[in-house]
Amino acid sequence: MDNNSEMIALLTNKDEQDFNNQSLPSSLPILSLRNTVLFPGVVIPLTIGREKSIQLINDYKNERLIGVIAQKDSTIEDPTLQDLYTIGTVAQVMRVITLPDGTTNAIIQGKKRFVLNEAIQTNSYYIANVSNFIDVPANEQDQDYIATMSSIKDMAVQIIKNSPTIPQETIVGIQNIESRYFLLNFICSNMNASVEEKQRILSIADAKEQAQQVLAMLDKELQMVKLKGEIQNKVRTDLDQQQREYLLNQQLKKIQEELGGNQSDKLMKEFQEKAATKKWNETTALSFYKELERLKRLNINSPEYGVHTNYLELLLDLPWNEYTEDTFDLNNAESILEEDHFGLKKVKERILEYLAVLKLKNDMKSPILCLYGPPGVGKTSLGKSIAASLGRKYVRMSLGGLRDESEIRGHRKTYIGAMPGRIIQNIKKAQTSNPVFILDEIDKLGADYRGDPSSALLEVLDPEQNSTFYDNYLEMDYDLSKVMFIATSNSLSSIQPALLDRMEIIEVTGYTTEEKMVIAQRHLIPKQIKEHGLLDYNIHIESDAIRQAIAHYTKESGVRGLDKTMAKIVRHIAKLVAMDKPYPTTITSDLIPSILGIPSFIREKHELKAQVGVVTGLAWTPVGGEILFIETSLSKGDGQLTLTGNLGNVMKESATLALGYIKANAEKLGLTVDELKTHNIHLHVPEGATPKDGPSAGITIFTALISCFTDQKVKGNIAMTGEITLRGKVLPVGGIKEKILAAKRVGIDTIILSEMNRKDIQDIEDLYLQGLTFHYVSNMVEVLEIALVKN
Repeated sequence: MDNNSEMIALLTNKDEQDFNNQSLPSSLPILSLRNTVLFPGVVIPLTIGREKSIQLINDYKNERLIGVIAQKDSTIEDPTLQDLYTIGTVAQVMRVITLPDGTTNAIIQGKKRFVLNEAIQTNSYYIANVSNFIDVPANEQDQDYIATMSSIKDMAVQIIKNSPTIPQETIVGIQNIESRYFLLNFICSNMNASVEEKQRILSIADAKEQAQQVLAMLDKELQMVKLKGEIQNKVRTDLDQQQREYLLNQQLKKIQEELGGNQSDKLMKEFQEKAATKKWNETTALSFYKELERLKRLNINSPEYGVHTNYLELLLDLPWNEYTEDTFDLNNAESILEEDHFGLKKVKERILEYLAVLKLKNDMKSPILCLYGPPGVGKTSLGKSIAASLGRKYVRMSLGGLRDESEIRGHRKTYIGAMPGRIIQNIKKAQTSNPVFILDEIDKLGADYRGDPSSALLEVLDPEQNSTFYDNYLEMDYDLSKVMFIATSNSLSSIQPALLDRMEIIEVTGYTTEEKMVIAQRHLIPKQIKEHGLLDYNIHIESDAIRQAIAHYTKESGVRGLDKTMAKIVRHIAKLVAMDKPYPTTITSDLIPSILGIPSFIREKHELKAQVGVVTGLAWTPVGGEILFIETSLSKGDGQLTLTGNLGNVMKESATLALGYIKANAEKLGLTVDELKTHNIHLHVPEGATPKDGPSAGITIFTALISCFTDQKVKGNIAMTGEITLRGKVLPVGGIKEKILAAKRVGIDTIILSEMNRKDIQDIEDLYLQGLTFHYVSNMVEVLEIALVKN
């Protein structure tokens, strides 16, 4: 039996009449086979390489009939009908598969035999007249025939059992074949015989004679299989371990030569050629050649061979001591930063300072910067501009949700599926050892049982340590000191203190309305017009329309929401253009409501009028500054304080602290103790669904309580922020710029701050301070003198 896995049999339980009763077409397209013979009832897969054969198969797929005949000489590339046998098999094309490499495979099933006559078409492939092959079926009651077929089945089973190369499952398949007709064809198709011998069997019309011929061939094959097994057993006992290894190596070498040469030797040569070009140090070179020698001793089929190959490929792919040349044209770098980003003065100054020092010293370690600010202010995209200004490669790695320490340090290569950490992977991708490397969302790192990635980053982001960064997979030090790491973060509170200490924090604050308008005109609108295919339609959005979109449809410090709003406007025009309807080329403020719908954020001016017991406070959130209203009311009672509005513990403590100070200094503040004891106080901060916390509302709560007790109104155009103490001091708070922007958005022009926040105002550009008046206070009583309307 032949162990050719490309030959299978189907329909073993069907009757031979299913095929013999089918009518034969008068003509069939002829497909020639080089090295096999198709028998009726047998299904075989074919790999088709000749163009004529591919065209024939494609023309006659979908279970159409073709004629299949073996070639007399398999070496003939383009056979004629004279080069084919005259007896063939009608076949049905069951499936045609085109593989990604362009190879065409077909699965065909033999139906019945036919006789080949003359050709009637010779253009792309042969179509020939055919006639029926007259079968002489065996008498199913003939005892000689029954015994012959039984012997054939038994002999086939013995051949399979004695042959180590034929799957033993084949025995079950043969034993389950009920039809003697199919059993004979299946064994003919799979027995170890030449094409000529199989063709001779196919040409025998008498089924009984055919069975006798097959039995004789199987008997001969069984004797050969047994003899071969005896010889192998005898020789095996004479071979010692050294001879066995030599024989196997010679066989392996021969197989490799047949497949196109010794792949292992080619790989070793390729590795050595690449290694000669690397700029690695002596330690790295020693480790590489040590691993290379180990690889040479491994069997190519060993699982460890692939592990060592991947490791050596990583060593060769990493850019050891390969650096891109920095651009020291500071004026050009400044123009790139100004063109790509509006504002962000501090960040640009820091980059230019780094460039200046690097130009003078030429071997400075790269800084570890952390751009900290609300979403949408351009922290991540700033990294691309920095890379462009330096002339370096740009790499970005998102850390959001990262929980596995191995993602940073890699896995030990002894583990299945081991790979280097993402730091080394990105260095390999950048093909340089000094890229601009963005560590995005560093505040969103997680930690679980697989380790703490933020702790693993300590070595990466420490300028004193990252020159010897150790990756578990690499198993040697890699110099990251020339990499310019830039981390981005929305909040500093969730970053590990030790990690925060290693970075230089640069605050990227939000934008004013005027800055947002410039950014929209310079960057957002042109980008959206290009992305929506409207470059040729002269679309223009007026400044008033942009201002209206900013004021009533966005509520953010950055410009991400504004970008989406501009995209919605441009999409509206794109729809009209695509539907061949009239469209406006100039978008005015009057068109904004019809395009964007009802305003999402309506800032009501009447809430800023002078009122009793209502004070406007300023708060910082991860998405920018916000205003909040502190509302208070009095009712008859026993002096209880009720707090509502989803307040956090710190804010509740501020309310208790403010009331405690008022009770302790009642006479000084113009109040009586009885007045405090006979009234219940209710303090509420609107938008109860939003959690609020922090000490910044201390002076706001204090002012609201005094206003309520004294029935004095609080000025409507004033806002305040500051922490209070039990001694009446006003302490500084953070997020001043974000809070100022929030005040400007709603039209507030007067702001009360702690005296110790004066330095923060001096650091802010004058652009942000235009139209604002600041009052700096040291104690809580000063706040009342500024904020309350005198009766």
